[in-house]
Amino acid sequence: MLDWLFRDEWFPKFDWRWDYTWEILPRLIEATGNTLMAAASGYAIALVLGLVLALAQRSPSRLLTFVVREFVEFVRSTPLLLQIFFIFYVGPQFGITLSPWVSGMIAIGLHYSCYLSEVYRGGLDSVPKGQWEAATALNMTTAQTYKRLIIPQAIPPAIPGLGNYLVGIFKDTPMLSVIGVAELIHTANSIGSETWRYLEAYTMVGVIFLALSLPAAGLIRAFEGFVRRKLGM
Repeated sequence: MLDWLFRDEWFPKFDWRWDYTWEILPRLIEATGNTLMAAASGYAIALVLGLVLALAQRSPSRLLTFVVREFVEFVRSTPLLLQIFFIFYVGPQFGITLSPWVSGMIAIGLHYSCYLSEVYRGGLDSVPKGQWEAATALNMTTAQTYKRLIIPQAIPPAIPGLGNYLVGIFKDTPMLSVIGVAELIHTANSIGSETWRYLEAYTMVGVIFLALSLPAAGLIRAFEGFVRRKLGM
């Protein structure tokens, strides 16, 4: 009875080859470097542009606030994959031809900057109104108020959200494989197409993502605690 229930055609044998795993590992490690570079570049763009968008939404100009807010909602409401395709494939029709790497960095940076702008906005809104009144009493300009008083107080509460999106960007880099960026998933696909063995390649990709994401999340929590202790929060 049990032999019939667990027939090989229903439960195929687990065919894992360690020799093949060690053979493809150097290529996957090289691709990991590309993935980390893509995540770091996209995150750097998102950090800077996100803050600009957050500050623009607090502008005295109602028109600017409206345009930026609608832009943020538009980007957040459309898939990252569509934005990657649009920048890489549609851009040349408007005379904007970019390499896969540059297109991917811009798409990731632009997409996540809109999410980070909301994280920044929450941090800015958490600053007590008395701080603004104090800056006015000291005759500080708007730029001085943000630079010296508001932003330093707004960043610590925003660290958890900023850190979460860093991990999110790292996990979204496989989307760049659709335009030929040689990150982990793209490399795993290439390895599998060469040998028709996908088990080891995809499994190792999952292990690499897990091995990098978990420590990153732990470091973010440790950094958050460090900042809070330094500021006495």
